[in-house]
Amino acid sequence: MPRLLGCSRDAHPSCDRLTGMLEDLARATLDLEASWWRYAGTKEAAIRDLLDEEPAAYYRRLGALLDDPAALAHAPVLVRRLRRQRARRLDSRSGRRLAG
Repeated sequence: MPRLLGCSRDAHPSCDRLTGMLEDLARATLDLEASWWRYAGTKEAAIRDLLDEEPAAYYRRLGALLDDPAALAHAPVLVRRLRRQRARRLDSRSGRRLAG
């Protein structure tokens, strides 16, 4: 069972509770993000085929999930990796703005 950062299930029963709080669509979003490369075609095609929605809606939900403790409990490695990528992207954008 996934755990919160620095959280053991014995010490904090809220770990299991947080994982259970994710909606099915949120879980499906995280699962797709973790394994989209397994599907033939592009990531956008996998989003449309598997979740039946536009990629823009998927990415908005994914961005919000990165700040959700329940998402971190469900997929800690994925969420931390995506948070690091987001932080690097934001840092590079602010660096360009300052240099310009």
